[in-house]
Amino acid sequence: MDLHRTDPEFMERFEHFALDEVVNEEGQQLPEETRYLAILATLIGCQGVDEFRVILPKALDGALTPVMVKEVVYQAVDYLGMGRILPFLTAVNEILQSRGVALPLEGQAATTFEDRLEKGVQAQTDIFGEQMKEAWKNGHINRWLAANCFGDYYTRRGLTLAQRELITFCFLAAQGGCEPQLTAHAKGNMNLGNDRAFLIRVVSQCLPYIGYPRSLNAIRCVEEAAK
Repeated sequence: MDLHRTDPEFMERFEHFALDEVVNEEGQQLPEETRYLAILATLIGCQGVDEFRVILPKALDGALTPVMVKEVVYQAVDYLGMGRILPFLTAVNEILQSRGVALPLEGQAATTFEDRLEKGVQAQTDIFGEQMKEAWKNGHINRWLAANCFGDYYTRRGLTLAQRELITFCFLAAQGGCEPQLTAHAKGNMNLGNDRAFLIRVVSQCLPYIGYPRSLNAIRCVEEAAK
């Protein structure tokens, strides 16, 4: 449906805000690559698959590579589950193939089943500090978290560790109800150089896609992490 035809007045206001006012707000701007990574992760987090399909071609037109887009979707499975990720993976595959991209893409795995736990623990430690070296021993869920979430996904090539923490922040902010984890990952971002001002810029650029309540909650979590 063409909303410019059915809802022209609404679209005029929305696009002025989302595509002009927000993007060009003094002091809140982001590089295109970072902005699109954040927006795609945010749309996954809020289950905005229709808008994801609108934004993805624009992101691919110069800001993001197919590998980067796939890595965003793959990592999301640990924060939203396969039940909510499958429509986005399907959307990416359909759009990439429509643009002549051959699938599958080149593999980006950097661990084996034998060393995924060890390397996952190291990734956790790099992000959150030395206390994470023993955290995996606190039950099977924590072991899965280290081996699967961090060992299988955070170690992959295609995105930097700081970019991976950025998209995790966006997954959590957009879905809501994850404020303890959002605060922890805001701190993880800061540990990797994604400082308070940067995270507020990220929230600002994503606000049109998740609304004010979750954006304000995210900013509160950033402020708590910065203390």
